[in-house]
Amino acid sequence: MKNLLLLLIFAPLLSLGQGYWQQRVEYQMDIDFNVNDHTFKGLQILKYYNNSPDTLEKVFYHLYFNAFQPNSMMDVRSRVLPDPDRRVRDRILHLKENEVGFHEIEELKQDGESVSYEIENTVAEVKLVKPILPGASTVFTMKFNSQVPLQVRRSGRDNAEGISYSMAQWYPKLAEYDKSGWHAHPYIAREFYGSWGDFNVNITIDKDFVLAAGAVLQNPEEIGYGYIEEDKVQQRRGKKLTWKFKAENVHDFMWAADPDYVHEKLQVPDGPLLHFFYQGDTLAENWKKLPKLTSEAFQYMSKTFGKYPYSDFYVIQGGDGGMEYPMSTLINGHRSMTSLLSVTVHEAFHSWYQGVLATNESYYAWMDEGFTEFAENLTKNYLYGGLDPSPHAGNYAGYFALAKSGFEEPMTTHSDHFETNFAYGRAAYSKGAVTLSQLGYIIGNDVLMNGLRRYFDTWKFKHPDRNDFIRIMEKESEMELDWYFDWWINTTKTIDYGIDSVFAAGDGTKIVLKRSGKIPMPIDLVITRKDETRELFYIPLGVMRGEKKNESSMNRTVLKDWYWTSPFYDFTVPIPFEDIRHMEIDASRRMADVNRKNNTFSGK
Repeated sequence: MKNLLLLLIFAPLLSLGQGYWQQRVEYQMDIDFNVNDHTFKGLQILKYYNNSPDTLEKVFYHLYFNAFQPNSMMDVRSRVLPDPDRRVRDRILHLKENEVGFHEIEELKQDGESVSYEIENTVAEVKLVKPILPGASTVFTMKFNSQVPLQVRRSGRDNAEGISYSMAQWYPKLAEYDKSGWHAHPYIAREFYGSWGDFNVNITIDKDFVLAAGAVLQNPEEIGYGYIEEDKVQQRRGKKLTWKFKAENVHDFMWAADPDYVHEKLQVPDGPLLHFFYQGDTLAENWKKLPKLTSEAFQYMSKTFGKYPYSDFYVIQGGDGGMEYPMSTLINGHRSMTSLLSVTVHEAFHSWYQGVLATNESYYAWMDEGFTEFAENLTKNYLYGGLDPSPHAGNYAGYFALAKSGFEEPMTTHSDHFETNFAYGRAAYSKGAVTLSQLGYIIGNDVLMNGLRRYFDTWKFKHPDRNDFIRIMEKESEMELDWYFDWWINTTKTIDYGIDSVFAAGDGTKIVLKRSGKIPMPIDLVITRKDETRELFYIPLGVMRGEKKNESSMNRTVLKDWYWTSPFYDFTVPIPFEDIRHMEIDASRRMADVNRKNNTFSGK
């Protein structure tokens, strides 16, 4: 009987555990790098754990460097878009033979037996010699040769600021398999997705180069270069050094190299050790100010959104703008102080949204870029003294421009399938940030922030999707919220509420509101009397199945639900018509109403 009771108690937990699964990888890579011709030889030993309920007959590898060849899918796509990325345009088409990128597989084995494979652009399809059963693991051994492309997009050599190597998306990477199957998308433009695991990477390179990586250096006594004091460094011999890096519980590995890197460090109180790598002549006065501000940002970020879970974080000059990687970022260094801080905070926040909450960016770019924008806005406002009452105003303006442009596409569009870069950028960044700010309007800002911390703690080191996020927010708010995402994410419909008419009704005032937009929302209506006292009238939406708590110090009256099928809503307030000076729908400006001209009424 006792065992039966234990089974009944733990059965729900067992069911929950079996309901979610994710694959695991363990990479061991040894790289021999030739800085004279920008090539490297690699040996990759990859242990792959199939934690899925499915038997796998094949696997896929991403070969990202193959995108940097004339007439690749990335090249063609860039040349046919009406607004190509200015960093790409037709540059790939004009790369010379010694400037292109490539991955060549010399040998590939599964558990010691050779496997057959086919390479199509940036993806290798591998037929397994034996299926990988549910709960089983296998070991892939690959020998490969690669050439680093001239820096065009994210990765490559000799970027615009003279950084020698920005090594992102640089190795043959096993594609992710999840509940939706394989995600072997070709590298066209932007987003990435990978399995959680550990990386042990040994890079042998000319000893004059300083390396930085999103990983912890394992042999600092052999290396020095700012990792430890030079007088504790062992005598270097030969023409090359081997840098040994380790990163645990991450889904990617990035590194960079340059002979002129300066390495500075700062410990965040109760947080990570921050590392900064930059060329010494790169606006050094700004880079020297950056560590203290970044430390302040990390303290606020961990307190507000969830504690940063790794021991280190690396800010590295390189790449083509700003790009996030686990435990690290590549950013351009020739920036004003404001710009340098902004890009650092933004990319660091990706360690929360995508780095730790590893959504599939191809389908949920708004949960990556948008959430990061939202958090960045609050963090920068904190760093600048909290003086901005509307820190998300820029994102609202970006969304309104998109909504009125005629180019908007649903946020559910695959990131590579947007017809314009403009539509992708405004959807992922601007509308993505508004998604959270507006959610705060619906459920209350305190509930939103508690929900974000709960989301982080529940789904860190996993692959959450839209529904996982919604369920967390529904639990935190005790409301139904699927309606909001159904309209806001799945469609390009807009919000437009207005005050249709106001007139005397006995001793009170009758108010008629109109919904002209297609997306329904709850309504906050603030009425200001002529003596400047203010009252809040709150109209819940029927499909919410609940209501938010009063966020303001004003007296609030909760009215009956407004059903989304009704374009009009009327009610009477016990305030004489002649006593009303002003009224406004959504005085907080958090509702993304595309036409605020009809949101107000002024009395005589």
